[in-house]
Amino acid sequence: MPFGSLEEDAGLDQAFASGDQSALAEAYRRFAPLIRSLALRRMTDSTAADDVVQEVFIRAWKYRASYSPERSSLVAWLVGIGRNVAAGMGTSRAREENVRELAAAQHREESDDGAGNPDHVADRVVIEAELDRLGEPQGSILRLAFHSDLTHQQIADRLEMPLGTVKSHIRRSLVQLRQRLEVSDAAPAR
Repeated sequence: MPFGSLEEDAGLDQAFASGDQSALAEAYRRFAPLIRSLALRRMTDSTAADDVVQEVFIRAWKYRASYSPERSSLVAWLVGIGRNVAAGMGTSRAREENVRELAAAQHREESDDGAGNPDHVADRVVIEAELDRLGEPQGSILRLAFHSDLTHQQIADRLEMPLGTVKSHIRRSLVQLRQRLEVSDAAPAR
């Protein structure tokens, strides 16, 4: 069993709260298996559960000043952090999956038969390659903005993302695209 006597636990709780690094190591040794098993119940993916454990202990150490041994035991505090982290990661993973599905659907809808202007086709190929290089969710966000002509709010609603996040992704992505395309335009032709 990962738990010690009440005196041991109280000593560990106090040492952790005071910033003793050996207490962090001992807490990890004793409580990481519990945090991981609880994360596995929510995540069902061992890699994601390992990420939850790592994030729990990073946050716990970073915010140890907010931990009060008088209010709760260290293990209870870590379990609470674990629940929040697992819930956040689950939401994030669901959002990423939604973005990937929307991107795939958008890509299927955007079939170009190549019968148009050759310059237009070449431009579209270059732009699509650059959007792919941006990664997700930035590529999908820009596709929705320009190919589907959606507003920032409509994109935020469709992707279930905060409006400010969508606007930030669009702004940073446009800056990246401009820099990349200006560099490729300035390159000498061979």
